[in-house]
Amino acid sequence: MGVIDVLLEVTCKNVINTILSCIEHATKGTIYRIGSMPNLQAVRIASGVKRSGSDDIEWGLPTVSDYNYPGKSWMQYRDRPGHVLEAMGWCVEKQKSWTADNPFEDLRSVGKQLRGEIEDSYHMEPVLVRKQDLYGNCAAVLEYPLDWRGEQVWQDSEYVVAAVIKIHFQRDALRRGDRSTKIIKELSRSLGTELLTLHLRENLLRAQREFAQQRLQSCKILAHELRNTLIKFGFVMSAVNAEIGILREEWEIQLRKALPGLEWKGPILDRLNSLVRKRLPLLDGEDAESVQLCNALIAEQQELKCLPLLPVQAEQWVKNRIKPKWLAVQARSGVWDGDREEITGLLDRLNTALRAGANKDLAARVSHLPRDLCEQWSSIAYTAFSAENVSFLGEILQFLDRPDLPVPHKHQIKKLLRSLKVLVEVVPEIEERANSIIYSLKNGGVPEADMVDGCSCEISPLLFGPS
Repeated sequence: MGVIDVLLEVTCKNVINTILSCIEHATKGTIYRIGSMPNLQAVRIASGVKRSGSDDIEWGLPTVSDYNYPGKSWMQYRDRPGHVLEAMGWCVEKQKSWTADNPFEDLRSVGKQLRGEIEDSYHMEPVLVRKQDLYGNCAAVLEYPLDWRGEQVWQDSEYVVAAVIKIHFQRDALRRGDRSTKIIKELSRSLGTELLTLHLRENLLRAQREFAQQRLQSCKILAHELRNTLIKFGFVMSAVNAEIGILREEWEIQLRKALPGLEWKGPILDRLNSLVRKRLPLLDGEDAESVQLCNALIAEQQELKCLPLLPVQAEQWVKNRIKPKWLAVQARSGVWDGDREEITGLLDRLNTALRAGANKDLAARVSHLPRDLCEQWSSIAYTAFSAENVSFLGEILQFLDRPDLPVPHKHQIKKLLRSLKVLVEVVPEIEERANSIIYSLKNGGVPEADMVDGCSCEISPLLFGPS
């Protein structure tokens, strides 16, 4: 049971207690909630019986009733031919009270009609609430309940029935239109006001919950979209590293020019591929998987030859993508048994060749370029750019300004890196601002937007329970 349900029950009990205290001959009080149109589900909310000889009230719903939860719908208790007449149907449809001051002649005594039992004297009073107060400008589009003739009820009334009060009396202690019925009518108006207050309070709480849910959902959507956007900005780092790869490739060209006897990855990988191709025809008749594995090995080695990777990246490529395939092809067929020693030696030499460009001692032996240029070029070419060393991009741009740098299209590289530098510098700012907005939105710190006029025709289940 929610907070509003508890308050509703407490409010109904207070009204019953007041009525039974004010009216000496009243013995029992019950309040029924009337649900939303057009279903008008009538549900017993609170019931209290005055103990004999005292003003104490025993609360609860001890007796069996068709109006206990989930109650009865309008189609079940409305007036219709061939069906028992209920005082509830009269009060709801006519928005008028019903007084059974003579139970023997009560036309709407359900017990008398069904079981022949004479009920207590009782008075039932509808609790009316103005449509305008509940629905505002949406009252014009309400769906009204229909009577048995198919005609709309309440359409021409200013009010809707939010609840019904039923008070039982001692025999012969009730008269139609007497002081007791007037007290009940007055208190029904008070109850209507309190129910309207609870209705508005529940609407406010519901709106707050919905707003909180929408705000949280908006945070999730915004965070997801921004995360995707920032991930896409990751291409900036890749683009910068691709340009550094060009500088690395050009540096290795200069190093090979200065040291023609130095072993490089290209010839080693070409020899490894030639060993695969040489023995590949011998696999005719072998399983297709071996042939497929050989072709994949050739492709991996050729791709490594063409990529200007950092030494660590290249070594990982050899470790994870080339060596395992060599081991696999050798395990599947014996055609490479005579080449095992050469293959092992080539793979070992390949790792040494992959690190040659970053060797400072070798860089010092480049004599056809200025010494400081070689040192700076060697350092830049083998540094990975990331968000942690953004300032490194400025160093690269200064290096590209050197007139003695023999790199083709260096001006185009510099122009591209300058454009990427703008993005690199703005991404952290975007991320910081996005995180700040998400945090503020999640915790309710975003300034409220201008209110937009509108109305909602959904009615709170407090007064007009689920139909």
